[in-house]
Amino acid sequence: MTTEVTYFVHESSCVDEGAEIGAGTSIWHFCHISGQSSIGQRCKIGQNVFVAGGSVIGNNVKIQNNVSIYAGVTLEDDVFCGPSMVFTNVATPRSGVPRNTLDDYRPTLVKRGASIGANATIVCGHTIGEYAFIGAGAVVTKDVPPYALVYGNPARQSGWACECGLRLHFADGASTCPCGRTYRQTAPDRIERQ
Repeated sequence: MTTEVTYFVHESSCVDEGAEIGAGTSIWHFCHISGQSSIGQRCKIGQNVFVAGGSVIGNNVKIQNNVSIYAGVTLEDDVFCGPSMVFTNVATPRSGVPRNTLDDYRPTLVKRGASIGANATIVCGHTIGEYAFIGAGAVVTKDVPPYALVYGNPARQSGWACECGLRLHFADGASTCPCGRTYRQTAPDRIERQ
């Protein structure tokens, strides 16, 4: 019995046995997809991407060139990872002290719809909230609230982002994006879509 392949893998890439890849996903040049990794449907995996065993990638995720998704990293649906952004997975790495078991890794969760800009670094053990927007070159060292716009080193919140990605402007605790979505600020550190 043969299984029909419903995804695309460029001939220069390597997909190890045991990797799960969803229908409609494209994996481009010079990628390595390890066994025991999971990639959802309709994902776009750019050139020179590494996906480790023990990582989980949801549906419709876009991972640009030169990104490594290490064990313990989970990307929910509709996440965007910009070119050359970095995930870590061990908080205290040392070459002379091996830390290479799943017990050594601190999990990182990137929630649905979040975007991470080019060359940003996500220090392990944190959660990036739904539709958060991480600016290019940011260094994320703590949890990021849903819809937060953060940038800098270390990354600090500088506003809010709509689900469409545009910056929101609040007056009297409310904002309507040009795309038509509306939001209300429910606390100084929290907004909700209406």
